[in-house]
Amino acid sequence: MADREKRGLVARWLEGKERSEDYARSTLPTSRWALFWDILKGRFGRLILVNLMVFVTCIPIILLVFFHSYSLAALGVSGSFGAGLGVGYPYVPFVAGQIEWSIMQLDLFYFGLLIPACAIAAVGFSGGMYIIRNLLWTEGIFVANDFLRGIKRNFWNLLEASLFFSIILFVATVVGDFADFFVATGSSMAGWMIASKVIGYIFVAFATLVMLWMISLGVNYKQGPFALIRNAVVMTVGTFPQTVFFAVLATWPVFLCIFGSGFLLIIGIIILFLFGISWLMLVWMDYSQWAFDKFVNPDRGFATGRGLYNKDKPSDANPQEVSLQDSAVMRELRRQIVAQGKSKLACRPIMPVDDGVDMYQLPDSFSREDLQKLRESRTAVEEDVKKYEEEHKGDAQYVEYNRFFEEQERAIHDDGKPGKKKKKKNAKRPKLLNKR
Repeated sequence: MADREKRGLVARWLEGKERSEDYARSTLPTSRWALFWDILKGRFGRLILVNLMVFVTCIPIILLVFFHSYSLAALGVSGSFGAGLGVGYPYVPFVAGQIEWSIMQLDLFYFGLLIPACAIAAVGFSGGMYIIRNLLWTEGIFVANDFLRGIKRNFWNLLEASLFFSIILFVATVVGDFADFFVATGSSMAGWMIASKVIGYIFVAFATLVMLWMISLGVNYKQGPFALIRNAVVMTVGTFPQTVFFAVLATWPVFLCIFGSGFLLIIGIIILFLFGISWLMLVWMDYSQWAFDKFVNPDRGFATGRGLYNKDKPSDANPQEVSLQDSAVMRELRRQIVAQGKSKLACRPIMPVDDGVDMYQLPDSFSREDLQKLRESRTAVEEDVKKYEEEHKGDAQYVEYNRFFEEQERAIHDDGKPGKKKKKKNAKRPKLLNKR
């Protein structure tokens, strides 16, 4: 304590708090909530940088949303149904359904372009999600390098997620526009079209949740295209209440920009430009890591709680982690330990060294003939050693010694084979392959 009081302020700054007596590793994040706030406070600058890099790839989507809203506003005063107001031309006496038909044509154009725009945004999200995942795993990151590495590793999975969502959104929007058109024209199919419009909106909401799970699954695990969709649907249905809550918590900056107006719209754009996208990725990836640790990683034998400090004692360890002692890696380790215990001197007969061995000794001054005699003498000794080993390898002491270690290695190998009583079916779990 006296040493601590003698150190000056600058010395304590240079040494850091980990040299002080009141520092403990237990102050590190021990839960996903604590880790989330720790990253938000301590890595906010990097979150802004990641947000700007992803925002660049989202510019086509933002431009499409802006021009779509502008075109709808301009259509209200320039269409043929505006005749008689001083602007519209030509005059159309029967305008029933003209508004809905014009809106449907605009939606076909802009929502069709939204599909490739979402594919471009998948480039940024593949790199940004990779960086956020590494932050949650408390791994060292280099923003530019890891951003490019994330694009290389995760682009195809995130491209699948973006196409899945954008195509469903395009179809649901077109179906909804047809429903409005049939209702405006008084068609007999109006009822069916309204029902299809409602179902389409439900599909869009569900596809949004599935898309979010496809993104987090694609960043964490290597999967095929069909397995990715299937596992995302399983995770969405299995954790539906939590998924809805965290999806709303993660995407509120986006909805503020879409449905806000006036001052709220300006605030939403500023938030989305600075850290709104990073907020979305951080909240959702933090929640998905919790879900993976709870439902996926223990069954697949992957490490749980990555990025968190485990303050539990070894005796309180997870039984599923303790069961990993019987894995192939541990069996191989035990086999190596047994093999190392087998002495190379005791497992085979070695001819004793006595006075009967005649080894030629080189004189202080030797010639080529002396070297030849030394070589012949050494060859003769080696032949005597091999002859002695062949004659005595069947002795009882060597046979019993080798048999003991062979039985130990065979027991370890047989212990790893699946028995009839150790069958475990877990068909409801997502079929995840290799972890990234």
